[in-house]
Amino acid sequence: MTYTVAALLGVAVAVAIDLWLLRTRLVTKVVFWATYPIIITFQLLSNGILTGHGIVLYNPDAIIGWRIAYAPVEDLFFGFALVLFTLSIWVWLGRRGIQRTPAAGEGSRLLEKIKPKP
Repeated sequence: MTYTVAALLGVAVAVAIDLWLLRTRLVTKVVFWATYPIIITFQLLSNGILTGHGIVLYNPDAIIGWRIAYAPVEDLFFGFALVLFTLSIWVWLGRRGIQRTPAAGEGSRLLEKIKPKP
C-alpha cells in the first residue's frame, strides 16, 4: 500500500466515523472549517522543518510527488484524518458527559493553598 492510498483511506475512514459511526458531523459544521486553517498552518510549518532538513524522508515510489512546504501533499490528507478522528472522539465523549476525574481545577492541592476552605 502506498502512502497516497493510506492517506486517502484514512480520510475516508475518519469521515465515515464522524458522519455515521459517532454522528458528531464535524465536517458539516462551519466552525470546523473556519478553524482548520490554523491547524494546516502549523502542520505545514512542522512538515516543512522536518522534511526540509531531511529529518523525515519519503520513498518517491510511495507518493504522488506533489509537495507543499517540502512535504508530500499526502501529509495534509493524513493530518486531516488524524485531527478529524481525534476531535470526533472528543466531541462524542463530551456529549456523553465522560470526563477525567477530578475535573480540571477540582481537587487541586494548589487551588486549596490559594483559596482556603471556609
